Amino acid sequence: MKILVVHQYYLMPGQFGGSRFNEMSRLWAERGHEVTVIAGTVDHGTGVKPERYRGKWIVTEQDGPVKVHRCSVPSTYGKSYAGRMWAFFGFTLSAVTAAVRAERQDVVIGTSPPLVAVIPAWIAARFGFRRTPWIFEMRDLWPESAVTTGVIGANSPLTKILYALEKWGCRKADRINVLTPAFEEDIVKRGLAPRGKIVFVPNGADIDNFVPGPRDNAARREFGWGDRFVAMYAGAHSRANAVRQLLDAAKVLESRPDIMIACVGDGPERTALEEEARKRGLGNIAFYGAQPKSRMPEIVNACDLGMAVLQNNPTFRTVYPNKVFDYMSCARPVLLAIDGVARDLVCTQARAGVFAEPENGAAIAEQIRLLAEQPQECARLGQNGREWVLANASRESLAERYLAIMRAMIGIETPVLVETS
Repeated sequence: MKILVVHQYYLMPGQFGGSRFNEMSRLWAERGHEVTVIAGTVDHGTGVKPERYRGKWIVTEQDGPVKVHRCSVPSTYGKSYAGRMWAFFGFTLSAVTAAVRAERQDVVIGTSPPLVAVIPAWIAARFGFRRTPWIFEMRDLWPESAVTTGVIGANSPLTKILYALEKWGCRKADRINVLTPAFEEDIVKRGLAPRGKIVFVPNGADIDNFVPGPRDNAARREFGWGDRFVAMYAGAHSRANAVRQLLDAAKVLESRPDIMIACVGDGPERTALEEEARKRGLGNIAFYGAQPKSRMPEIVNACDLGMAVLQNNPTFRTVYPNKVFDYMSCARPVLLAIDGVARDLVCTQARAGVFAEPENGAAIAEQIRLLAEQPQECARLGQNGREWVLANASRESLAERYLAIMRAMIGIETPVLVETS
């Protein structure tokens, strides 16, 4: 098959962040399929546009066996939330250009966020005399999550436009892929699409690269963690992540010099968080910035506990954070300050971690303290997590599931219905 993916956040080589489609695309190409990606030119973690893309509308390059059209994104992306909205608009224009120029594909996938990806995806599937089936993938509920986190107003003109775009994408797409069962329930409840139009290919684990390894490694020595119990958060530092709750946890743990909190990643809130940590005199929390994707397995293995945190927000009860699969794949226990389907997966299905109330620094600190004092329990939770991802969430099995859905859409095989609950 010829597969076209529209994904603004498709990672550049070595870039930190969610690599779902980098891995899916590679696996599809290795199975003999021709994969092309329409992506952006700005590192969404740092907001920086590499020099090789400056002043260029579209740059075509290879990411191993995958062809990538890097489409211009305004440099306002990392400067403010308004600047990010403008950057989404700019990407839409450049990505539409790439979609018009693209040769006809067998299947098109437009993955959101950002929600504007549905526009170039639809154009790639329908431009001229094309009639190519396409999939609208929802990695997050937009614009709902932007509204509930306070990024945009509930009744603003922009919000109304985005809700209309979401509805249009659900109506026009041939299939809608959701990353959690809760997304399906939300879509059906709001009448955006019938249940039979929705398929389920969730996030998964890169079990070949994220494998259990020694705790005492080069990363632990470089970061100076010594023998301390390290609870690590790896991910975006944005309003939605509410990383400030980890500062509150660090404050509660000030009397425990044997415990530290490590934050790996970047985002618009990082500078302010570091400044607040200095003002509060917190020496037991450190920020390490974005790290190369190739180094993340070593960094995860260097920690003792992996943490996933978000705002205490009803919308986030529907999400599976990428990072928990990396932690579990490396046999590290998980502390989850996210309620809902993620809690059910980590704490009930996989029995790989513990829960703390979101944005409750004292509750997070107490769970860190308890696990720091129970090394055998940490080992048990970590082993449970590794066994669960091997059985249920390998990228290889999920890539095959996605291929089965795409083959069915173009009539190669009998449709495969995937249960979501």
